[in-house]
Amino acid sequence: MLRAKVAALIAGLTLLLAAGPGAAQQLETVTVFAAASTTNAMTDIANAYEAAGKAKVVCSFASSSTLAKQIANGAPVHVFLSANPAWMNYLAQKKLLAEGSRIDLLGNQLVLIAPVASTIQGEVKPGFPLTEWLAGGRLAMGDPDHVPVGIYAREALTNLGVWPQLGPDNLALAANVRAALALVERDEAPLGVVYATDAAISDKVRVVAAFPADSHKPVVYPVALIAGRDTVAAKGFAEFLRSEAAAEVFKKYGFVVK
Repeated sequence: MLRAKVAALIAGLTLLLAAGPGAAQQLETVTVFAAASTTNAMTDIANAYEAAGKAKVVCSFASSSTLAKQIANGAPVHVFLSANPAWMNYLAQKKLLAEGSRIDLLGNQLVLIAPVASTIQGEVKPGFPLTEWLAGGRLAMGDPDHVPVGIYAREALTNLGVWPQLGPDNLALAANVRAALALVERDEAPLGVVYATDAAISDKVRVVAAFPADSHKPVVYPVALIAGRDTVAAKGFAEFLRSEAAAEVFKKYGFVVK
């Protein structure tokens, strides 16, 4: 159902874009680095933008930490969409962001998931029986030392008083949120912590419960142009990401649009 609705929306979006100016940019390329959790939405938006002849958009998806470090090392990127402010701050401190281009674009929710056939039920609240639910298995989550979803997860589990119960034998640390999702989809982990948008795209997992909003910092996705690569085409695509048309795609995938 979600895929059908998104497909219809993208078809309309492509027609809308094609109706406006943009032919002058059709041969230019915009390279976008975006958080793994935005893969489906950003792919649809980029494809529609390119199909309308606005510009060629090439997206690369990974953990925000991996992408930010690649940008810091000179990767030729025009636009960066991070899953948390910290990695955007990292680039800002290195003066790698085009002045005035940074905005908070999206929000998300942190959820606990299980394989769709799992019988685990309960509320995520202070002192909830996480290790009992794991039953000797591992909790799939992003590496909390650098992956945004893992950073949010550790903060939430710490504030809920259950993080001290977890050790290396209780954790399956992943390189990004989609890798954590895959572990639960394959039933290699009985539980996982992902964003609500990631859970929504999979028919192999179900949401056990959402994490209380006050258990962690708000999940915020800032976007910015990279200094020295803020071309006309890049500015055009960054501006489109803030449009009502793009917002509808993000909303279809469950993101909160700022």
